[in-house]
Amino acid sequence: MRIVTWNVNGLRATVRQDFEAWLAQAGNDVVCLQEVKVHEDLLTTNWFAGYVAHWNGAERSGYSGVATLVREGIPVRGVTRGIGHASDAEGRVLTLDLDAFTLVNVYAPHSHRMLTRVAEKQAFIEAFDAYVAGLRSRGRPLVLVGDFNVAHTEADLANPRANRKNAGFLPEERAWVDRLLASGFVDAFRRFEPAGGHYTWWSMRPTVRERNVGWRLDYAFVDPALLGNLVACRHLTGRTGSDHCPVEVEFAAEATDGHRGLMASSSALPDHDPRPRAP
Repeated sequence: MRIVTWNVNGLRATVRQDFEAWLAQAGNDVVCLQEVKVHEDLLTTNWFAGYVAHWNGAERSGYSGVATLVREGIPVRGVTRGIGHASDAEGRVLTLDLDAFTLVNVYAPHSHRMLTRVAEKQAFIEAFDAYVAGLRSRGRPLVLVGDFNVAHTEADLANPRANRKNAGFLPEERAWVDRLLASGFVDAFRRFEPAGGHYTWWSMRPTVRERNVGWRLDYAFVDPALLGNLVACRHLTGRTGSDHCPVEVEFAAEATDGHRGLMASSSALPDHDPRPRAP
């Protein structure tokens, strides 16, 4: 199974740059999009042939929003929009229960250049952490993907010293990732690539992307129960159309450590309510 996460920075603009052709040719099983900036009911054409689209749009037009595209034929056992928090009005989290795990698509708030949204982001983080804890209590493996709007370590941005007091690299933001990892989640990309110089976002200023002066803001955090199936995590830096590049995470259908395969039948999974209560 291949899952791609991509902050498209406006789906309409991305579609104008061969998004439909890329989607068809890539053949991914699940595509998680952030910052779509469009409501499902405003679509005038089917941009997602071969996929079933699940949406959580922002109340404000042309802002934020996430969507998860699932290849036709892949069962979705439940869909939850939001986390039971004020940030739900911005369409930032979408949760899908798939056969073998629960997938959470995240677009975390940005603290803003002038740090005017630091408190709002911290409130979102607290609510999100509580929501994830509730999901984990069901006993199902989790995969968290999306734009977390934070560079975790100095290896995750080109100019750490110059950005120590800037949004996206604040100590309290970085501590969020520390907590996710301490709770058992694995940073899928770092499992395969420990070195710096690998980024997922670049300023739109001229030559910045070409010179690779970037930040790693987009992640896939994988439950330890799925590590036997995790075979790759890649930055698809060749794909343009946004200031972010897609991140692809790949799981084997059969576990590489002898444990149960990823594509286990639903009858082998624990019973659960597909509509988890928000905290």
